[in-house]
Amino acid sequence: MSLIGNWSYPTAIKFGAGRIKELAEACAQAGISKPLLVTDKGLASLPVTQSTLDIMEAAGLGRAMFSEVDPNPNEKNLEAGVEAYKAGGHDGVIAFGGGSGLDLGKMVAFMAGQTRPIWDFEDIGDWWTRADADAIAPIIAVPTTAGTGSEVGRASVITDSVTHQKKIIFHPKVLPSVVICDPELTVGMPKFITAGTGLDAFAHCVEAFSSPHYHPMSQGIALEGMRLVKEYLPRAYADGSDLEARAHMMSAAAMGATAFQKGLGAIHAMSHPIGAHFNTHHGTTNAVCMPAVLAFNASAISDRFDMAAAYLGIAGGFEGFQSFVQGFNDSFEIPRKLSDLGVTEDAIPALVKDALIDPSCGGNPIELTEANLTALFQEAL
Repeated sequence: MSLIGNWSYPTAIKFGAGRIKELAEACAQAGISKPLLVTDKGLASLPVTQSTLDIMEAAGLGRAMFSEVDPNPNEKNLEAGVEAYKAGGHDGVIAFGGGSGLDLGKMVAFMAGQTRPIWDFEDIGDWWTRADADAIAPIIAVPTTAGTGSEVGRASVITDSVTHQKKIIFHPKVLPSVVICDPELTVGMPKFITAGTGLDAFAHCVEAFSSPHYHPMSQGIALEGMRLVKEYLPRAYADGSDLEARAHMMSAAAMGATAFQKGLGAIHAMSHPIGAHFNTHHGTTNAVCMPAVLAFNASAISDRFDMAAAYLGIAGGFEGFQSFVQGFNDSFEIPRKLSDLGVTEDAIPALVKDALIDPSCGGNPIELTEANLTALFQEAL
């Protein structure tokens, strides 16, 4: 292990029930006077979104909204969002929703002032330095799910609709200036979204904890994030109005995204191409892949998960943790196999090809190859 790392930690976060009422104050703090609220199609007409637009309007910020955002947002959604941003003369973005709305909103703010195409800023080497940093508009993030943690992230995942590849676009200034984490906004989440997003947060923590890179702060955050999900996701799933459980899950989501600065791994390397090719729910896909990946990484991670299991109150060390994960998935009616999500065996070569070039590969504790990834996909299928 090399004791060298590049560390960056989250931004200003207004956390607590009812704090969406502070949205106008957050806009002023970020220097935004004419925001564009970016969200997904499913959220656009819901009361939680309309009441947020009411708050904006009452504060003299208008009620402009762009909602043509797919569950796995792509460059076409982005182009339309940038066009709406420019046409409306906006000076900042309120990224509102789950991972898709947050990721697309951040990219609208990022791309509105750029002259190069989006793929020129993919998270490869120092490509992010190609961007005009001064042209990036300020961003406020308001999550309405507890999963991706994109509200505290410096990147977005955008699907290339031509190649069907999910690509990570990174820039330090994509980190939102202000985040409002209001658990009341998550109360209306359906059970399957509560489960899928919550297990996404769990996967982030598990993979960060598994990563071989040196980042002790992330290691501690990942461990406590796992505990919060273990304790509070079942409560949030059973009773969506349990505000204490909803709040702890919002914390776990932000913690997972903070922790994975230490790295992600095979779960995400597999999940990204599956989502791009089969349009599956990201967190649910992560959950289906997790048991196979834990077994694959066992020789490299069993010792650290022996310690983690004790902290989490799970008997049996690493093997006990593996058993817990499968039982945890089952308790939320998560499918056991990728085939249940519509993934087909003939797609495996293409999935392996895309997984090998996914940036998440670099954080897996065992080096990923064409051969072992093929076996992993077949095991998870």
